[in-house]
Amino acid sequence: MRRRYTASQARLSVAELAARLIAEEGISSYQLAKQKAAERLGMKGRQHLPDNREIEAVLAQYQRLFQGQTQAQHLQTRRRTALAAMRFLSPFSPRLVGPVLSGTACEYTSVTLHVFTDTLEDIALILSEHGIPYKLEERRLRQNATTLMRYPCYRFIAGEVPVELVVFSLKEIHHPPLSPVDGKPMRRADRLTLEGMMDESSVTPPAGVYPSSF
Repeated sequence: MRRRYTASQARLSVAELAARLIAEEGISSYQLAKQKAAERLGMKGRQHLPDNREIEAVLAQYQRLFQGQTQAQHLQTRRRTALAAMRFLSPFSPRLVGPVLSGTACEYTSVTLHVFTDTLEDIALILSEHGIPYKLEERRLRQNATTLMRYPCYRFIAGEVPVELVVFSLKEIHHPPLSPVDGKPMRRADRLTLEGMMDESSVTPPAGVYPSSF
């Protein structure tokens, strides 16, 4: 017999299951995670769907309760990878965004950096010069309530951590796209900010993981 939920119970149940799907199954999209959660719980209609801020809050709580040290290690590894990549890509003013910055990264999370240049080929050139295999893809990011923009995205692996570089023009460094979590301008962190977030002992990348230029 299908369980009956009040509206608040339904939202919380979807948020909890969506957080588990993100933490344990590697679903990166909050929208997809809550849709799958609603389907598994037998709920129909958008009235039962929590917003992304609710999911992020439940995800952080789930990670503290059930993943503890393991999640902290995955986060630290990704922040160290991000820092090394930001040093390597310093000519492009890299900025860290997403779960690695917010602290909810898990073993499935990519490091996402925003980089800035008016010559797209410069990114490909520096990766190729240092023997880093990459794939060129595309990311759609929301600029406002009605506009989605397409941005080139270079993906590669540093050690065992996937990294993606979303390429913006130079003039966009002060105009971040909207966050998929809260709809506000996306939080970006430069290298010095990231260094300040990390313990001094964690700043040096592990030996043998990165290209010599990192």
